[in-house]
Amino acid sequence: MADNTMSKAATMEIPINSNGDTGTLTEDDSLEQDLQQVMVSGPNLNETSIVSGGYGGPAGGIIPTSSIKGPAVRYNPEYLDRRRTAAPGLGSINHNTNSTEEVSRGVAVEKLDSVKKWGINTYKCTKQMFSEKFGRGSRTVDLELEAQIDVLRDTKSKYENILRLATALITHFQSMVQTQQALGDTFTDLSQKSPELQDEFGYNAETQKLLCKNGEALLGAINFFVSSVNTLVNKTMEDTLLTIRQYENARLEFDAYRSDLEELSLGPRDAAAMVRIEMAQQDYQVHREKYERLRSDVSIKLKFLEENKVKVMHKQLLLFHNAISAYFAGNQQQLEQTLIQFNVKLKPPGSDKPSWLEEQ
Repeated sequence: MADNTMSKAATMEIPINSNGDTGTLTEDDSLEQDLQQVMVSGPNLNETSIVSGGYGGPAGGIIPTSSIKGPAVRYNPEYLDRRRTAAPGLGSINHNTNSTEEVSRGVAVEKLDSVKKWGINTYKCTKQMFSEKFGRGSRTVDLELEAQIDVLRDTKSKYENILRLATALITHFQSMVQTQQALGDTFTDLSQKSPELQDEFGYNAETQKLLCKNGEALLGAINFFVSSVNTLVNKTMEDTLLTIRQYENARLEFDAYRSDLEELSLGPRDAAAMVRIEMAQQDYQVHREKYERLRSDVSIKLKFLEENKVKVMHKQLLLFHNAISAYFAGNQQQLEQTLIQFNVKLKPPGSDKPSWLEEQ
């Protein structure tokens, strides 16, 4: 009751001014005085009651705050243990994520460095190529090797012409053999239907069939010749020319980095320039070793190619000559002996034609 009475007194207090007269205070001063009064005459917070009714209600509606108890907070060691157990897993996931990001970042940096080196190398080589074309730059020349390369390219061009002509010969001669085959079949049919000319048609039919048989043998020899020359030109020579192209690219790169090193050597010799000269020296050495290695490879391949070419063409030219001579001389025995000598196997007649199932 005493606390209730004090609260009413604090609420019903009339403010006065400094002269003792009642007056109107400003809103801020009134608020400040109210707060001070509550601080001085208000109830103790530890003994505060909650009023369930209106202001000035009966005491029965007052509920002491000391009777309200909240939930107790207890220490749960199992929960903390589970958190400790789960924590390393979370750390492992974060660690794996970071590792993946680092790997991806490393790959991206590596690709960027590769593109950067490619761009610098392309620029230097393009600059060197235009300098050589316009006569402002020098190039490394191996006169003996360059002469051998020119001979190889000229030889390949002439051998390709042999292939074209031999292929055309096969096409035309095959048409003639097919015509002879059809003519022989016609003579055979007429020999059976014309008794008065049976012998004459029969002789011509046998002659055309013999010519057709010898023509197929000659076609087998020419096909073998074309196949061997084609392997020599489009595989063996082409492999050597591929190495030559790599050698020429290496020569261009070597001259580009050599020119770059010469330009830097003629410039100032301060600390930054010396660092660039040292890096240029290292690049020059790398491309010099690559150039010399490929030059050696080209020399070796040219040597073996020449030996292989002589061996292959000696055999194939002898086959071509003997087969052509035996056919047009009408020497069937010599023609067959030539095929056996060079291990030429003839395809059975009609093997090149598609089967009836493939034609459907």
